[in-house]
Amino acid sequence: MFSKLIDFSHYTSVRVGTPLPLNYIESPQDYVALLEQTPTQIIGKANNLLISPNAKNLCTLSKKFDYIKDLGDSLEVGAATPSGKLFSYAKRHNLWGFEILCGLPGSIGGILKMNAGLKAYEIQQVTLGILQLDSKAKLEFKGVKSLGLGYRSSSISGFIFAGIFKKQVGFQQNLVGEFTKMRANQPTEPSFGSCFKNPKGDFAGRLIEQIGLKGVRFGKNKSLCFSPKHANFLINLGDSTFEEVLELIEFAKEKVQKDCGIILENEVQIVQ
Repeated sequence: MFSKLIDFSHYTSVRVGTPLPLNYIESPQDYVALLEQTPTQIIGKANNLLISPNAKNLCTLSKKFDYIKDLGDSLEVGAATPSGKLFSYAKRHNLWGFEILCGLPGSIGGILKMNAGLKAYEIQQVTLGILQLDSKAKLEFKGVKSLGLGYRSSSISGFIFAGIFKKQVGFQQNLVGEFTKMRANQPTEPSFGSCFKNPKGDFAGRLIEQIGLKGVRFGKNKSLCFSPKHANFLINLGDSTFEEVLELIEFAKEKVQKDCGIILENEVQIVQ
């Protein structure tokens, strides 16, 4: 294990944060040793995280967990593997079910943790399970049915060291085109991706627009807004702070509840 001082205003996808130490786990034993010292907070690649300047004991996997291993009838993919790397591998090897990873940022660990996807397509469709630590500090397989995968959620706690995925022939290039079109309306400025989960039967972006917050600038430097392109994307256009982002998220939730009678649930994860 090793530690680096990381400027989270460059590391996180929303480009908000301050310099903090980050522990890099290079083996299951590293993680066990760290847990014996103090509780940890797992951040992965921080693509949907808002990290407080007071956050402590942050950790992520090192590049030793960036790999793809063919197991014959399945794939073992290290949790630090970028989603784009697995997408490219699936395309080259004509494997179905990974088309959803086209243009989807993040690492495999985070994608599994959030059961990432788009519309009706989710990573759980090709997931067999994950590798995590057992009580003897060794990696064990946990099947997909035990992971509590739901809409942008799971019951997974603790480090995901690897994902185990189905191998099924039939990469669908037409789906790649479909997903590319779906993402064409997403902003390219620094963001979390979707800020809120879509409530049942509705869309968070529509609700944000309905209450008049779409495109309105907030913050000391007027550098925050819900994107004019897609209102469920909270974008950072400059030197925004943790406190400003948190305040805007809570303000939007309160206003939607008051004006529309709907409680929005965060998709962004907040690390205090």
